[in-house]
Amino acid sequence: MIGQVRTETGRLPASMEALPKQVPPVADLVTLLPRGVRVYLTDIGAPETEAETLAAARRLHEAGCVPVPHLAARRIASRDALERRVGRLAEEAGVMDVLVIGGGITPPAGPFSSSLDVLETGVLDRFGIRDFAIAGHPEGSPDFTDAVALEALRRKLDFAERTDARLRIVTQFGFDAQKAIAWADGLVRAGIDVPIHLGVAGPAKITTLIKYGTMCGIGNSLSVLTRHGGGLMALAAGYSPETVVGPVEERWRTAMPGPITQIHVFPFGGLDKSAAWLRKRGSWC
Repeated sequence: MIGQVRTETGRLPASMEALPKQVPPVADLVTLLPRGVRVYLTDIGAPETEAETLAAARRLHEAGCVPVPHLAARRIASRDALERRVGRLAEEAGVMDVLVIGGGITPPAGPFSSSLDVLETGVLDRFGIRDFAIAGHPEGSPDFTDAVALEALRRKLDFAERTDARLRIVTQFGFDAQKAIAWADGLVRAGIDVPIHLGVAGPAKITTLIKYGTMCGIGNSLSVLTRHGGGLMALAAGYSPETVVGPVEERWRTAMPGPITQIHVFPFGGLDKSAAWLRKRGSWC
């Protein structure tokens, strides 16, 4: 069983998601984020994203953070493009950790139809990248069944075991804590016993979260959000991520350690607001 990881405050530690263009200058980063924190750099598929990601990764590395760029398999045009991107990230920005995802587009832009296709090339290993994350979907996905998702996770776990890579699962954000706990426990029972970093929406207006939740296909979870919001009566007041994180932490305080070892924050209300919440609650010491 993967043991629980906690900060000195007894809280789950946290990583952060960011668009590359959201990452501020180094002088601001050193006061905004703690050293050593993972910051995942989203790939939105725009032509300028690759250059923006490289520049953002450099700033994060210089500030003492851990840049974790997304590699979206179906958006990569060729193996040469993959090698060029990974090589520059590793050699020019100190990247040693990535999130490898499918990428969602159909048909693929190049030879890679899945994240496993990218992993199997050996490119990450050649540039010294032995830590990687893959996506998890506690709420399910409109693009594939739960059975297909489980089999894909098994294949990626097999790859990690064969190559001695360090694998973790980073999930889509959601608002149903009990569903997330049940999903994580179910993976362990299915033999997928790896660290899970649970996606959580940072502090934001409920209207903003409904917008992003609908875009990301977590409609069922949104009903939990609106119940916490008093049937939408608190639209202007916003939402507290503690409604998700609190029950998850309480579960691990009162029962055996589980696979959820961190939270991963999507800062829909802004980096500053999410960073302030994480420091106040003790996830960032």
